[in-house]
Amino acid sequence: GGWYCFNRENCDTRYDTMRRLMSSKEWPATRVGTGILSSQPEENPHWWNANMVFIPYCSSDVWSGASSKSEKNEYAFMGALIIQEVIKELVGKGLSTAKVLLLAGSSAGGTGVLLNVDRVAEQLEGMGYQGIQVRGLADSGWFLDNKQYRRTDCIDTITCAPTEAIRRGIRYWNGIVPERCKLQFKEGEEWNCFFGYKIYPTLRCPVFVVQWLFDEAQLTVDNVHLTGQPVQEGQWLYIQNLGRELRNTLKDVTASFAPACLSHEIITRNHWTDIQVKGTSLPRALHCWDRSLHESNKNGKAPLKGCPIHLIDSCPWPHCNPSCPTIRDQFTGQEMNVIQFLMHMGFDVQKMAQQQGLEPSKLLGMLSSGN
Repeated sequence: GGWYCFNRENCDTRYDTMRRLMSSKEWPATRVGTGILSSQPEENPHWWNANMVFIPYCSSDVWSGASSKSEKNEYAFMGALIIQEVIKELVGKGLSTAKVLLLAGSSAGGTGVLLNVDRVAEQLEGMGYQGIQVRGLADSGWFLDNKQYRRTDCIDTITCAPTEAIRRGIRYWNGIVPERCKLQFKEGEEWNCFFGYKIYPTLRCPVFVVQWLFDEAQLTVDNVHLTGQPVQEGQWLYIQNLGRELRNTLKDVTASFAPACLSHEIITRNHWTDIQVKGTSLPRALHCWDRSLHESNKNGKAPLKGCPIHLIDSCPWPHCNPSCPTIRDQFTGQEMNVIQFLMHMGFDVQKMAQQQGLEPSKLLGMLSSGN
């Protein structure tokens, strides 16, 4: 992950300020795997001894580009081609005997999984490796093409409405989207395939979707900035509505994990085992998904009892789930508890209690215990 850039100006800025996202020149020689990439069983209970390959992001094109540097274009965007080349190389390093290949990514990398998982499966089939099951794990890459809280002109990556940024980006990167998705939309409307709920129904490979209901990157592009000042009522309603809309788009997603937290990215965080939805942690849900795919290959049995794979919080506001990651004040770095956070957000306890038909003290008790 790491956003993207979609024209000469903002790619120049990105090259000056975040070079590691534009070029591999300054990459460190080694990295320590964390979260799902950790080799410690206590941090990564299910996949600690899997073969892992980390592909850093330097193509700035949501892993979709297929354009080389030319007279017209100062930059090359080769996200889609990089993945193809990595797969080719891995076949000679043991991938050819694998049973399962899990393509995983966070943020722009999560969207990249949705855009590339079927293409990787087709590539391996084309090379004669039909036996490898290809699956996707998309973390924090399921964005909505919703209306911004406040409309702004498309000046830079952060303020540009998601649809407009991608529309410009596809042309700039020569972005590729999967055939099956492309066929659902008119020519020139391929940008739709960058949005999870639109591409998901067209995918053949099984994909597990992990998405915070109140994703910080989504709020940023929607121009909801949670800084210092209490949130106005309009913003607060917008945030709650965002959670509802997102929950709605996930209802037909077979395998999903969507906690009601304000956060962004999780699978490579070392606290990824702590977050729970309805009493189930993410590694556990992924384990259940793994087993369900294994079982369904053998016989079309019913889902495994006590091993859920469709986990979506139903409580309505950020951090109503007690296992959410700690919130820090963006200015002071101080940790906040849920009540402090909600007050900071301009949450009106009296009014909310009234709406829910509760005594204010009872609502506060429920909030602090996370029920």
